[in-house]
Amino acid sequence: MYPILFQIGSFKIHTYGVFIALGFLTGIILALREAKRVGEEPENILDLAFYSIIAAIVGSRLLYIILNYQYYIENPLEMIKIWSGGLVFYGGFILALIVGIWYIRKSHLSLWKTTDVMAPSIAIGQAIGRLGCFSAGCCYGKVTTLPWAVTFSNPECLANLGVPLHPTQLYSSLNDLFIFLILTVVKRFKKFDGLLIWLYVLLYSITRSIIEIFRGDDRGFMFEGTLSVSQFIGIILGITSVFMLIYLWRGNKRLLKKQVK
Repeated sequence: MYPILFQIGSFKIHTYGVFIALGFLTGIILALREAKRVGEEPENILDLAFYSIIAAIVGSRLLYIILNYQYYIENPLEMIKIWSGGLVFYGGFILALIVGIWYIRKSHLSLWKTTDVMAPSIAIGQAIGRLGCFSAGCCYGKVTTLPWAVTFSNPECLANLGVPLHPTQLYSSLNDLFIFLILTVVKRFKKFDGLLIWLYVLLYSITRSIIEIFRGDDRGFMFEGTLSVSQFIGIILGITSVFMLIYLWRGNKRLLKKQVK
């Protein structure tokens, strides 16, 4: 709705970039607090967050460029303008996960315990970052007559202008906040490491795939338009998360039996 937060001459501060930065900052602060609570070294979490953030930005932008390659072939300089919108979460998540695992292994940290520390931070960071999408008009929804539809009128917005649209950015923000609250409750009662990160992946992959139904922007489709790229990735990650939750749960159950003996 307000893609430019303020402007002095030709210098612009984009609302999208501000919310993305706030999301990262909030996530880091919460991760450091959680690290102290579970006995992890905050310095390691801070380093992990730094590498993961860089990977997330690069990965999410790269996937967005791939999905819109025709535009960027004609406008190559636009590739670097991430402050005005254009990030695909799954691209960032996958690359950040790869880089994060590399750092965790390199630093001899506990893989699942460390990723559990980060899981709620990812969710709350997304919830805040999606408000940036709403401001920029990216990730917009389909035309709708629902009473909570939003109409974008600012010519700087990336959304279709002058028509009522599903506020899918707000759907996503509320959804990510909901996931964050679930993880915040579950972490107090978790029985095994790895529960939070894979529960996050499961919840996000399901809910994101549902929200995709209401999206109106071009995200790339597969199988003759049956699934968007994000839905396809979500199915793979959802199945993987169920497998990992069962695997880790059984592993913890076997460990408890050995301890009883």
